[in-house]
Amino acid sequence: MYRRAISTLGCGSLSLEQAGALALRHGLDGLELRALGGTLDLPAWLGNRYGTPAGAAAGALPGRMPVLALGTSFKLAGATEAERTELLRFVPWAEALGAKYLRVFDGGQARYDAGETAAAVATLAWWRALRASRGWAVDLMVETHDSLLTSGQILRFADAAAGVAVLWDAHHTWLKGRENPVETWGAIGRHVVHIHVKDSLAGTYVLPGNGQFPMAPLRERLAAEFPGVVSLEWERWWHPVLPPLEEALVTAARRSWW
Repeated sequence: MYRRAISTLGCGSLSLEQAGALALRHGLDGLELRALGGTLDLPAWLGNRYGTPAGAAAGALPGRMPVLALGTSFKLAGATEAERTELLRFVPWAEALGAKYLRVFDGGQARYDAGETAAAVATLAWWRALRASRGWAVDLMVETHDSLLTSGQILRFADAAAGVAVLWDAHHTWLKGRENPVETWGAIGRHVVHIHVKDSLAGTYVLPGNGQFPMAPLRERLAAEFPGVVSLEWERWWHPVLPPLEEALVTAARRSWW
């Protein structure tokens, strides 16, 4: 059975403690940090709040709500040295908070051709060598976001980047890749460690169950086969007209949506 989490993209004005309390009230299993205190610059916010990673380890959510991942804006394909340096700012905070993953994007230009795949694999090789030399526990998970929009594209990338941890945005492969999520899961599931879910109607995000995303059959398969994390990515940060995350969670629970 999978674990359920929320991304703080849906409650980006809250502090870490407030986001943890929200997740706790709804019986969730963890937090995926993307925004806190009105900013996407998590290292800066955490530094202002706790001073040091050691301070964060001592003071943030002790024994209550696990931090599962920190979300970055880093893109594997075409990453510059400056962007690599920016990614590394997240590492000490992820280590201190016990997060297993840093989320990065696939990047690319909606094709992930041979050149983009090679660039992404080279970036992963850089990360893996540095991670091994520094003894870091945190690793990267790659979100299917910009270019990896079909199961075929995802599988070609996973074959090239052996052992890569995939964050599957199930809504993207359904809406943009026009694939049945259950079929996509059957093809790529062995590579997936984390899943984003949301609902939409005619391309507009709506409360869970108000849209067309076929969550019920996917939920049944994941409940039987997936031990990882299913995270409600309520994109209120980018779409402030959406109702509050708490309303989305109440609606999802009432409808047994996820």
